[in-house]
Amino acid sequence: MTLKKTSLVFIAALTMFMSSMLHAEAAKVIDAKADVAIEKFKKLVKGGDVFLSKVKGYLVFPEVYKGGFIVGGEYGNGVLRVDGKSVAYYNIASASVGFQIGAQKTSYIFAFADQYALDSFRKSNGWEVGVDGSIAVVKWGQGIDVSSISFEKPIYAFVFDNKGLMANVSLEGTKFTKIQPDM
Repeated sequence: MTLKKTSLVFIAALTMFMSSMLHAEAAKVIDAKADVAIEKFKKLVKGGDVFLSKVKGYLVFPEVYKGGFIVGGEYGNGVLRVDGKSVAYYNIASASVGFQIGAQKTSYIFAFADQYALDSFRKSNGWEVGVDGSIAVVKWGQGIDVSSISFEKPIYAFVFDNKGLMANVSLEGTKFTKIQPDM
């Protein structure tokens, strides 16, 4: 099978996979999955619990599915928490073209260190990384304590709990859209 045919088959399969996920889960399901993801984050990231207590709010996407072969995409549902309480629900989606191959499931936490950034995000109809705001992806590990981050950037992203292999990880062009899941 030629590369072009293989790409077309993969794109069709990815489209069917992503479209089957386009329904929003119930709020209680998103909240329960977010609770598990936050606990994993606190165990994996030294100082994670202190860091989350210092930020103005954080957006948790407990299950983001990514797949790609030249053309790729990602999708997941999440919750915005302010003062530890769920205040709104969002989905995350992106599409990309370029060198990428594989599939993975991962978790994201986007932490708003600055009130203006949080307010801007909450007021927006749809928010896109690189267009509506920039995000500092935190590279943690080897004993780094994230509670010591000096909050020079307005938004920090953590990618964790990777399952699967993806040869490209980028947040550029990722879009967040507010959703109304079933309560």
